[in-house]
Amino acid sequence: MAGLQYDIGAIGDGTGAAIMALSPEIADRADEIEVARHLPADLARKMAAAGAYNLSKPSALGGLELPPFEFMQVIETISEADASAGWCAMIAVTSTLGAAYMGEQTAKEIFGPNDVITGGVFAPMGKAEDKGDHYVLSGQWQWGSGSANCSWLGGGALIFKDDELLKFDNGAPYHRMLFFPVDDVEYIDSWHVSGMKGTGSGDFSVKNIKVPKERSVSFVADRPRDSGALYKFPLFGLLALGVSSVALGNARAALEEIKQVAIHKKTPGGGRSMAQRATIQAEIARATAQLSGAFSFLEDAIGKAWHEAQGNGDISPEARANLRLACAHATETSADICKIAYTLGGGGAVYSSNSLQRRFRDAHVATQHIATAPAVFELAGRILLDQPVDMAML
Repeated sequence: MAGLQYDIGAIGDGTGAAIMALSPEIADRADEIEVARHLPADLARKMAAAGAYNLSKPSALGGLELPPFEFMQVIETISEADASAGWCAMIAVTSTLGAAYMGEQTAKEIFGPNDVITGGVFAPMGKAEDKGDHYVLSGQWQWGSGSANCSWLGGGALIFKDDELLKFDNGAPYHRMLFFPVDDVEYIDSWHVSGMKGTGSGDFSVKNIKVPKERSVSFVADRPRDSGALYKFPLFGLLALGVSSVALGNARAALEEIKQVAIHKKTPGGGRSMAQRATIQAEIARATAQLSGAFSFLEDAIGKAWHEAQGNGDISPEARANLRLACAHATETSADICKIAYTLGGGGAVYSSNSLQRRFRDAHVATQHIATAPAVFELAGRILLDQPVDMAML
């Protein structure tokens, strides 16, 4: 497909080639992943061995520290094989960004091993009491994607001192993301959902655990200790890019599948293939243009933000907003493409054995993520219309 065909084989000193080699197995096991409702442990280990979780880890820790566009390409390739596998990789990869904010020894302790799998939830669903050199943390976090395969997890928490909620300078509640070993975690079987079933995004909780302060980061208040351009790139933009990468890979697979169906499936009673019908030809052409257009807009937005990240100053509000807009647009467009493929698939697409219905369901879960949800269009619109906006989450 024009604008979407590329070879990741040269990415990441062998990682891209390893991911390409593993992708057929991921695709073959898509049904198994969905039935299990989590990424099988052996497959998670194979992805770790391929380097799938090291894409954004600082190079000082042995990570790849890939430019955002290459990160997108790898996540999209995994997601083309299976969206749940791509989602788990994306969450693990974005969690390693915390390493850029930590001291060297702490970062090595958590993120150092090449095959380590980390994850977590940024949303401040926990409560952490400041005890001087450590926090006492309790909380329960939803959307713990891939957590069953992790060695360390992070959880966002509101910070209290002497039972009083601390606040940022702007008056907003002060929160940090605290990292802890999974031995402290209780997993809760809450992931019974319509799509992205294989991500294992159930709840996890901790109760009154001690977390050294050096194992915490604030992506809002702290500045990264690592000076690499990747860590100047908008963090929430990178998370949104991860979500949209999963969505694009999932949509590309759905579109390729319905093209093959159209070529080989005969029209009932007519003897012609679907591909010979003008209406089908037009639908496929429009869908191809829509997906390619969304990809090109996103590629352009990534390029502009990355160019600014490599400079001496901060990334402009316009570049940040443009990136978030492109991510939300790509995610929404990808869901539209999956709906087209599902609809063209006819009655056969409703069966659980048909992957088009899984692609459809997975696509519409991706649109619900806060980083690419419809509210992002309003956020971007504020920048486009020169209206005040809270830049902390942009």
